[in-house]
Amino acid sequence: MTDAQVIRQALPRIVDWYARSRRVLPWREAPTPYRVWISEIMLQQTRIETVIPYYRRFLQELPDTAALAAVEEDRLLKLWEGLGYYSRARNLKKAAMLVMERYGGQLPRTAAELKKLPGIGDYTAGAIASIACGQPEPAVDGNVLRVLSRLLASEADVLAPAAKKAMTALLREHYPSGEGAALCTEGLMELGETVCVPNGEAKCPLCPLRSLCRAYRAGTVDRYPVKAPPRPRRIEERTVLLLCSGGRYAIRQRPEKGLLAGLWEFPGLERRESEEGLRVLFPAALSVTPLGPARHVFTHVEWHMEGYRIELPRELEGYTWETPQAIRARYSFPTALKAYLDII
Repeated sequence: MTDAQVIRQALPRIVDWYARSRRVLPWREAPTPYRVWISEIMLQQTRIETVIPYYRRFLQELPDTAALAAVEEDRLLKLWEGLGYYSRARNLKKAAMLVMERYGGQLPRTAAELKKLPGIGDYTAGAIASIACGQPEPAVDGNVLRVLSRLLASEADVLAPAAKKAMTALLREHYPSGEGAALCTEGLMELGETVCVPNGEAKCPLCPLRSLCRAYRAGTVDRYPVKAPPRPRRIEERTVLLLCSGGRYAIRQRPEKGLLAGLWEFPGLERRESEEGLRVLFPAALSVTPLGPARHVFTHVEWHMEGYRIELPRELEGYTWETPQAIRARYSFPTALKAYLDII
């Protein structure tokens, strides 16, 4: 069979399987465009189990586009705190404001119009259009690429944009519309998340596509998907300073552009510094206490950190000074600093 014939036979099986096997998840209840949009943005780079409580809190406080467009950025980032990739949250608000301005508060129904909004690319546009609006538009992410790569025994590098573009076009030729579009999109995602899994052995005996799957028939499932080796992450050494005076800690806001833009942090140095070196930098310090190392992995960089609590006789200028309770309640800190945030 050709690739097109395999896809044509596979899609109805996925729809039938998903209708019988779907998991109960909060964003699958009344999948409006807004609810699908929020869930898909949250699920980027984030596990389902992590997203569920965030999604429920977010929808409770910001139930629609109007509420999202009006929310203060500090409050938005506080709701997002811990999910990471904070540009996602900022783009949500930017897009919501445009939807209020251009579309009367209602998200567009077509993928082409959705992609005009900040933070909405091919995948998210396809998910909203098919799941919430019944449009025959596929949503191709890593899970879907893995399913299709094994199904077709494709040698294309799934990390290459050309491979994703080709797979999306192949699906679109045979995609159903209406309820079938929603079931097909959700089913492909579900299959990749629960059966055709990325880590560990694929659960091929449970797969509705096993009789069509070229990799399964050839016994080469573990070979796919094909990926070019990733580039090594850059290591950055940092010293985190918990400057404390009278029970209040110094914090500062990061620049509006770049990594962790606009979030709050403890002051620090972009190098490893010793306890002795810190006593020279802070000669008035009452005490300098090592807090131990911490490490955080971003997509392309790793922070290797050493922390110190420095007790000072008075507050220094140039920082915001707050109690631990206020810092917890009002300021959005990156997960990268969680180890030191927990200490205070």
